[in-house]
Amino acid sequence: MNDDIANPAPLGLMGFGLTTVLLNLSNAGLLDSSSFGMIFSMGIFYGGMAQIFAGMWEMKRGNTFGATAFSSFGLFWISLVAIELFPVLGWVDDLPSEPVMAVYLAMWGIFTALMTLSTFKASRALQVVFITLTVLFFLLAIGKASSIVEITTVASYEGILCGLSAIYLATAELLNETYGRPIFPF
Repeated sequence: MNDDIANPAPLGLMGFGLTTVLLNLSNAGLLDSSSFGMIFSMGIFYGGMAQIFAGMWEMKRGNTFGATAFSSFGLFWISLVAIELFPVLGWVDDLPSEPVMAVYLAMWGIFTALMTLSTFKASRALQVVFITLTVLFFLLAIGKASSIVEITTVASYEGILCGLSAIYLATAELLNETYGRPIFPF
């Protein structure tokens, strides 16, 4: 049996990137409320499960950063969907208040900022993904804590940029590996 496994990072980055772009298109008002089912599905399966799988494969490859990042953010997506669904299912009484969601998002911002420290020994593209994600979490937390709609709108567009940067990095890794030479710099 061959223990070699392919690079799981493009899968994890695409799962994160596409789901992040879709959610933030909705948050920016560019998609209507009919998109929620699609976004929840993406959050569970592509943003969530695909990243968890990528994290486990990164663990198999001995990449602690990749294992921690992909698994954590996959579980972030599943927890975000659960926060919305649990009240509907009757498993909890209410959605979290805006200040409580601000704390949730701030905690993810702190985690992401700490993870960003490890990217300074990696590619510039990965640094962009993590720096923009850190900014996104803190903007969302400030928006929730202050209820200032403009901050949330700025966060939405910044989130689209973050997701697109992850899609770029996934594409670069995939194409560069496929062609055996640099096609997209990262």
